Formats: sequence, structure tokens, C-alpha cells
Amino acid sequence: MKKLTLLIIFFFASIGLFAQTATYPTHFTVAQDGSGNFKTIQEAINAVRDLSQQQVTIFIKNGIYHEKLVIPSWKTKISLVGEDKEHTIITNNDYSGKANPGGKDAFGKDKFTTYTSYTVLVQGNDFVAENLTIENTAGRVGQAVALHVEGDRCIIKNCNLLGNQDTLYTATENSRQYYTDCFIQGTTDFIFGEATAVFNHCIIKNLINSYITAPSTTPRQQFGYVFFDCKLIADSSAKKVYLARPWRPYARSVYIHTEMGAQIIPVGWDNWRNPDNEKTAFFAEYESAGPGANTKDRAAWSHQLTAKELKTYTIANILSGKDDWNVEDVLQHLNDSK
Repeated sequence: MKKLTLLIIFFFASIGLFAQTATYPTHFTVAQDGSGNFKTIQEAINAVRDLSQQQVTIFIKNGIYHEKLVIPSWKTKISLVGEDKEHTIITNNDYSGKANPGGKDAFGKDKFTTYTSYTVLVQGNDFVAENLTIENTAGRVGQAVALHVEGDRCIIKNCNLLGNQDTLYTATENSRQYYTDCFIQGTTDFIFGEATAVFNHCIIKNLINSYITAPSTTPRQQFGYVFFDCKLIADSSAKKVYLARPWRPYARSVYIHTEMGAQIIPVGWDNWRNPDNEKTAFFAEYESAGPGANTKDRAAWSHQLTAKELKTYTIANILSGKDDWNVEDVLQHLNDSK
């Protein structure tokens, strides 16, 4: 009897030990030629363990991936890493008003809206995209989002974000997003939304006379969009570009040490046809350069940061939040794990 009892104890202890030592993949490869684990990116995303507590890298080999990607809220800590940003392309062409071939969506809409027109939708936290082109090729047909980010603590590094109106939707007020060494182009309000977002060493290109950003920052946020050491360029046909206009009254957008081309008009900022927005929006600059950076004729209600105010504008202070998220540490860890 004692032997039987000992065997039973050993059996269940072995099961417990096995359960504790179970491991899950931290790397997948996507290749259209079948040489990887999956042929599509969405299949790889679906294979990641739900609510992962370790970063999972999905390496994507060169190719044009015609997909409408969704990283849902339960798919956390996913890194999409392309082989080469010029040749690893995720593309789609949905736009607001286009008929939805799947019929009505969860909200009863039978046509795409701005919020469902995305090529890539990120809802999971701790998402990373690197060395990719994400594009919406619908053309100049209205709102057509390339990248839509709702998750918190998201990093977009060395990516091309291409579209026309509403290229990049930085969604939700509790989302913190970091864009570094990216190329972002579009037409009207092509960087828009309510997230707290930092753009570091990015090149931002206007394709027509219009507005670069349309933040909808809430009154509860200290920061909205902050651009560090970026470069603002434009197509040759674009001669009249505004730095921002407030999508919502408490919009915040700040450009620091940014190179501004001649397309940036002297007034710089627009109130979206509502003088009341001038009382609540916070649009500011600090020591930018280039022909579009002359502040002499800037909108009287905009701001030039003082040296004292500038001290609060550090990447760590803007993005750290209550959990002390350290973007530089995350990037270093990602580099070390390659």
C-alpha cells in the first residue's frame, strides 16, 4: 500500500514538474516560399501564446504581403521584424466608404470607416515593428489608414509608413508610442489621434498642401505628440503645409530641434476654424532650423518653449508613465537578443 501511495505521489509530482517546465517558441519565421514556419504574417501572430510574458520575434522574409493584419489585445509582446524595410512590405487598400466584402461588421457597418480601414491594427501591448514598410495603397480617396496602434508601450523602428489621408492613427489616450528612424508620408492629418507619441529622428513627408498632425489629446494628458530631431520634407507640389491643427480642443504637438522645409508656412499652426481651440490647444517649438522654422510670424497663440520648459521634454519623462517604461532599455534588450 505504501508503495502504491508513493507511486501516486511521484506521478502527480512529475505532472506538476512537466507543467512548470513547459516552454513556448520565442521565434517564428514567415516566408512566402514556404521556407519558414508560416507563409503569412497573420498565421504567425495567431501562433504566439496568448498573453505572452516574453517577447516573441516574428522574422518576416522579403516579400509583398497582401494582408490586413490584426494583433488583438490578447497577443502581447510581439515583435514583427522585416528582413529589409524596402523589400518587406505589408500592404492593403481599404478606405472609409469602401464596401466591406464581408458584409456588416460588429458595429453594423457594411462599409469601412476610418477606424476599420487599417492595413495593420495593433491592440496588444508591448508591440514592436522593425525594418518594415506598412502601406495603404487606396490612393486619394479619403481616410485610409496604414498603421493603427491602440496598444500601450509600442515601438516602431526603422519603418516606412506610407499612405495619403490619415496614414498613421495613434489611438487611445492610455497608449504610449515611440517612433524612431521612420519615414512617414501622407496628405491630410496623416499623423492623428489621442495617444502620447514621440517621434525621434524621423523623416516626415507631405504630398500636398495640408496639415501634418491632427492630435486629439485629452485634458488628462501632459503630452501629446513630441518630435525630436526630425526632418520635415514635401513633394515639389506642396507649398503650404501646417505643422498641426487640433482635432480636439486640448490637442498638443511640439517640435524640438526639427529641420523644417520651405513648405511650412510662416503662421505654422491652424485652429481648425474654431478660435476657441486657441485657448486650449498647446502647440509649441524649440530651436528648430531650416526655411520653415522662422518663428517671427507664427500664430500668436502658439508657444516657443523656454529652456526651463524644455527640461520636461525628455523621452523618459514623456513616456515613462506610472510603470517607469524605459524605451532605451527595451531597445537595448531587443538588440542584445538578436
